[in-house]
Amino acid sequence: MRTERANLRTASVLLSLSALLLGSCGQSNNPVTDTDTPTSGTISISVDETFEPILKSQVDTFQKLYQYAKVQASYKPELQVMQDLMQDKVRAVVIARDLNAAERAEFERQKLVPRSTKIGIDGLAIIVNRSNPDSLLTLAQLRDIFTGKTSQWSQISGEKKLADVNVVFDTNNSSTTRYVQDSVTRGAALTTRVFAAKSNPALLDYVATHPSAIGVIGANWISDLDDSSVQSFRKKVRVVAVSASAAPKSADDYVQPYQAYLALKTYPLRRDLYVISREARAGLGTGFASFVAGNKGQLIMLKSGLMPAVGQTRIIDNNPK
Repeated sequence: MRTERANLRTASVLLSLSALLLGSCGQSNNPVTDTDTPTSGTISISVDETFEPILKSQVDTFQKLYQYAKVQASYKPELQVMQDLMQDKVRAVVIARDLNAAERAEFERQKLVPRSTKIGIDGLAIIVNRSNPDSLLTLAQLRDIFTGKTSQWSQISGEKKLADVNVVFDTNNSSTTRYVQDSVTRGAALTTRVFAAKSNPALLDYVATHPSAIGVIGANWISDLDDSSVQSFRKKVRVVAVSASAAPKSADDYVQPYQAYLALKTYPLRRDLYVISREARAGLGTGFASFVAGNKGQLIMLKSGLMPAVGQTRIIDNNPK
């Protein structure tokens, strides 16, 4: 009997071990197949297409660091990006503004508490054809150009070589168009001589081939001088220096959308960049937002030519007075 009981106990232990082994074989060791975590799984995000170059770098680096994480980014105009978030088509978005009152009210109705994480400061770059002599413009002059009050380049510099001013934006319903109407024209209607180029590269090409054109584009398209495509773009167009003063005293009062002037807040066309997540838990969207706002993500932001949201930036004056 003792031998029989011992055998039964042994068999029971073996069956238990077999069950554990079978159970573990039935479970995936690859975290991608399980519910996502801050560093694993698959997530779809929508991104303001103005920031495509910098966000591609962020996504690529994040996925290299976390091999079980898959971030599927779609690049769209700002209006479509926010529609995706509000309609629960994506769990996170990257846009150049925080939520407005109506959007917060809708999230409250959905009983969700969204998370907004500031990740950087962008500057809108004003670009003109390389043959255009008017590369110094005040904010007031830009306002007159965008509203149509100034319709000819000769009204600015007296030069009569250029044709009527043509204003070019990237796409319809883009964040750059909204920003110009909110912060530059202050609600006034845009000039009738305005159109959307359908993409940022198309905008750059149009300005490069049309001497009378003036375009508005995100600074990250022309700031990373180590990027060969940026080097190519910069050879085609001129970046306008803008002054917030209505009566600048010298050329030093005009600045371009580069990091030092974004940091000092002297460049007038600045805007904050956010990752906004609708996750109710700490999932992959939260993990990606934390990465972009963290040390590695902010270094990528710094290299791209934008101003990081966190971290110290040293500004050196090469022309001390």
